[in-house]
Amino acid sequence: MNPLGTGDPLRLGPYRLLGVLGEGGMGKVYFGQDAEGNKAAVKVLRPELTQDQHLAQRFVREAEMAQAVVSPGVARVLGAQTEGGRPWIATEFLTGPTLDEAVESYGALDEPAVRALAAGIAGTLTDIHALGLVHRDLKPANIVLTSTGPRVIDFGIARPEHGLTLTTTGQIPITPGYGAPEQVLGQRVGAPADVFSLGAVLVYAATGARAFDGGHVAAVQYEVVHGEPELGHVPEELRSLIAPCLGKEPAFRPTPDQITHAFAPPRGAERIWRHGPLAQDIKKRERTVQQLTTVVSGPGSGRPLSRRRLITTFAVGGTVLAAGGGTAAWWLRGRKEDDPFALPPAAKTPQARVVAAAGGKPPAPLWQTREAFTEKSPGPLAVRDVVIAGPKGGGIAAYDVVDGKRRWQAKDIDMTAGYLSLSDALIAAIDTKGTLRTYVASSGEPRWTAPAEARSLVAADDNAVYVATRSGRLRSISRYTGKIVWTVKTTIDLDSQGGKQRPVGAAARDRLVVATHAGDVVAFDSGTGEQKWKFSGQETIDETVLVPVIEGNVVYINGRVLTARNLADGNEHWATGKITEGKLRAAGPPIIRGRSIYVTEGLNIDAYRLKGGDAEWESSQANFTYSPLAFQGDTVCAMSSGDSGFQLWAFSHDSGKKVWTYPLVKDAGRYWVVGDGNRLFVRNGTELLALPVF
Repeated sequence: MNPLGTGDPLRLGPYRLLGVLGEGGMGKVYFGQDAEGNKAAVKVLRPELTQDQHLAQRFVREAEMAQAVVSPGVARVLGAQTEGGRPWIATEFLTGPTLDEAVESYGALDEPAVRALAAGIAGTLTDIHALGLVHRDLKPANIVLTSTGPRVIDFGIARPEHGLTLTTTGQIPITPGYGAPEQVLGQRVGAPADVFSLGAVLVYAATGARAFDGGHVAAVQYEVVHGEPELGHVPEELRSLIAPCLGKEPAFRPTPDQITHAFAPPRGAERIWRHGPLAQDIKKRERTVQQLTTVVSGPGSGRPLSRRRLITTFAVGGTVLAAGGGTAAWWLRGRKEDDPFALPPAAKTPQARVVAAAGGKPPAPLWQTREAFTEKSPGPLAVRDVVIAGPKGGGIAAYDVVDGKRRWQAKDIDMTAGYLSLSDALIAAIDTKGTLRTYVASSGEPRWTAPAEARSLVAADDNAVYVATRSGRLRSISRYTGKIVWTVKTTIDLDSQGGKQRPVGAAARDRLVVATHAGDVVAFDSGTGEQKWKFSGQETIDETVLVPVIEGNVVYINGRVLTARNLADGNEHWATGKITEGKLRAAGPPIIRGRSIYVTEGLNIDAYRLKGGDAEWESSQANFTYSPLAFQGDTVCAMSSGDSGFQLWAFSHDSGKKVWTYPLVKDAGRYWVVGDGNRLFVRNGTELLALPVF
C-alpha cells in the first residue's frame, strides 16, 4: 500500500482514507475505515472520466445493481454514490487467496475441491442471474477462496441488454480465454456467458492450465470462438461435466442449477477450505487482518493511527485483502513470517522453450552438473524452480532449473532417507540424528523441525509427513505443529537397511498407502494410523521399487502386475500383467497423464486406460525393465539398457512411436528421470543433466 498523494481525497462518505491500494485505467482504490473501524476498499472513478456524465452514472448504477444481489457467494457492496462530482464504490474485504494465486502456490485442486468450487460458484451465478444480471468477467483472479467457501468479486455486472462491460475506448472488455464466444464477437450476452466462463475457470482449477491458450491475445480469442478446449489433463470424472459448459452455442450450455446438481460435491465439502495448506494460508491472512483492524480501531490510546504507521503496518503484515464488487484483489506483501509452520508461497516454474523436432536426433542438453549425486542418493526431485539432488559432499542440494547452478545445500541431511516436496513450497528431509527438517524449496531457508526418530521418509499430504522410525514403526507428524500425531506398529517390514529399498507411500483422501520391497501394500487411515486393508504378492525377483500412485478414489500400484484398487477398501478394479517371450514382465513405477497410466513392462512401455485397464498402445522393444517414466511436452520417456549401452528413449504419448534416443554413460551405476517445466532432469550416474522437450 502506498501513502496518499497530492490530490487524493482524505474522506469519501463515511470512510476515512488511509492509503492507496492500487490504481488502473478506470480509477483508484483506497483503503478506508469508517467510525466503527469497519474496513473497506473504496474505488473512485478517475477525475478525467467524471466529466462523462453517462459514464459516471453507469459506474454507480452497476454498483447499485451489484448491491441488490443477496448471495453468500458474492462480495458485498457496502455503499456507492456520487459525491462532489466523484463517484465512489465501497466494498467489503475478503480474506484469502484468489483462485489463481492458490493454484500457483499449491497446485491444481483435487476432484472434491473442484466439485465444491463448481457448486459454490454455480449457486452464486443462480443468485446473480435471478436479478437479470450477468457478471461478464468471471475468472480465477475474481474468485476469492475464503474459510466459508469461494466468493465472487470484481463485478462488471450490467443488465444483459446493456451490452459489454463498462470499459474505456481501446480496452479489452473481457479476459482472453475466459470470455464466451458471443462476448469475443461483440454480441449481446446473457447468463450462458457466465456459464462458459465458469467452465474455463474449472479447467484451470483442475489442471493449473487454461482451457484456451495461444501465443497472443488474438490467437486465444480465435481458439475461444473456433477451437476446442484443452481438456486432456482434466480428470475423466470431471471432463464430461465441464465440457458442456464450454459449448459454442449459448443455448446448449447447462444452467447454473444443473451444474450445482451435476457436480454434487461430497458430504463435508464445506470443510474443504478449512484443512490443508490452503486453509493454513487463509487462517494466517485472517489473523493478520484482525491484528490490523485492532491496531487501527481498537480502544486504548484514543489516538488515531497515522497514515505512515498504517502503511508500515500493512507492509509488514503481508496479508491478502481481496476487495469485491467493483474492485480487484489486492496483495499487500512483504512480511517476514515469524511462524515457521506458515507455508511460504511456492515459486513459479520457469518454463523452458519447447524445441522443434529434429528428425529423430537427440536433443542437446540445456545444462549438465557433475557430482550432483553419490551412489546412495535418491533420484532428482523437481520442485518448481529448483531440482533437488544428493551431491558429493553429503546432504542435499538444490540446483536452478534454468542453468543448473547450485542454489543451496544442507549438509547435515541423510540423503538415503529420501526427500519430499510439501505443497511445492518446502522440502522435507531427515537429518543424521533422525530429526525431520524442512527447508524453503527455492531458497533453502530452514523452517520447522520435529524430533521424529526417523529412518526414512514415506509420504506427505496436506496435513502430515509420514516417516518410518528407526524402531520400524510408522509415524505421522503434523505439518502445522511439528508434533507427533500417531505412531503405530505395522504388519509390514519398514526397515530400509542392508541395501533394502525404503518403503514408498502416497497419501490422499484420508488414506496413506505404503508399499515395501517385499511386495506388501498396506493402507492406513491417515488421521489415526489404523490399518484399513492390505494385500501381498507384488514382489519382483530383484525387489524393484513399488510406487503407489493415487488418482481420485483409486490407487495404482506397480510390481509383479499393474493393479488398480479402490482407495477406501482395497478392492481390485483391474490388474494386468505383460507376458513376452514366455515371461511375466513386472511393471516399473507408473505415471498418470490425463485418462491414461503408463508403465514400463520389460521390453516395452505400455499405456493403459485408467478406467478398466484396457491397453492403448505399446512401444517398440528395448530393455526398459523397471525404468522410471517422465512425461513432458508430447513425449513419455524411459531408460533402456542393452548391447548399445544405456539410453533415454522418448515416445509420442498419443501413438507410442519412438521420437528420439539420448545416449547415457554406460554402467554409470544409477539412472533416473523426472520432468517439469518443459525439461527432463536426468540422473546419469553422478551427473545431473537437463534436456529440452519437443
